[in-house]
Amino acid sequence: MAAASATDGVAAAALKSVLQRVQQTAERCGRGSDRIRVVAVSKTKPVSLLRQVYDAGHRCFGENYVQELVEKAPQLPEDIEWRFIGNLQSNKVKPLLTGVPNLAMVETVDDEKIANLLDRVAGNIGRKPLKVFVQVNTSGEASKYGVEPAGCVELVKHVTLRCPNLEFCGLMTIGMADYTSTPENFKTLADCRTEVCKALGITEEQCELSMGMSGDFELAIEMGSTNVRIGSTIFGAREYPKRQSN
Repeated sequence: MAAASATDGVAAAALKSVLQRVQQTAERCGRGSDRIRVVAVSKTKPVSLLRQVYDAGHRCFGENYVQELVEKAPQLPEDIEWRFIGNLQSNKVKPLLTGVPNLAMVETVDDEKIANLLDRVAGNIGRKPLKVFVQVNTSGEASKYGVEPAGCVELVKHVTLRCPNLEFCGLMTIGMADYTSTPENFKTLADCRTEVCKALGITEEQCELSMGMSGDFELAIEMGSTNVRIGSTIFGAREYPKRQSN
């Protein structure tokens, strides 16, 4: 608690700074900042710090670990829009959906198996269709999850045609190992969107792009991102006391 009180107000001020940077970047490239969502990524951070950002008016939060999200969600207001942004293991699908009734989205659907599981569990518990992004590995790194760009359209088709309890909303990618991306990574995701929109007969406005993190979100916005995931810039450096599993 001492650590939380020592940082009182810092996270809220950092959020305000991030929102200003988002607005300035959007204006610079002729976009409306109201079309760009900031996901406050709160992994490893205490509920007290999340509450500070919530009290500053923010409602969209992202978590990487199922157990951490399941523990935090009941301690915070129900109007938070939780987004799961980590790799989702099969055995954690049911705990995630049942443990977080206000889960707004899973951003990391990277194969048909996980899509089918999410679809089945969402149907079984009778929740409204779960919004999802399809995760694409745009950097080609073996350490990164995500469908290969060449397989993106087929996975999106599977979600839209065979998963009635899922609502496809867009594409997501993660930056390079240092959490920054080159323009080529972001262009690859934008190209995937073009192919998906053509295949589904939808407009680009109907297919969001979740790309950009603390180190590269301004570049991502310049290249079309509608969803930026900001962690350490808002909450400070993460602390990992012990290795955590999903």
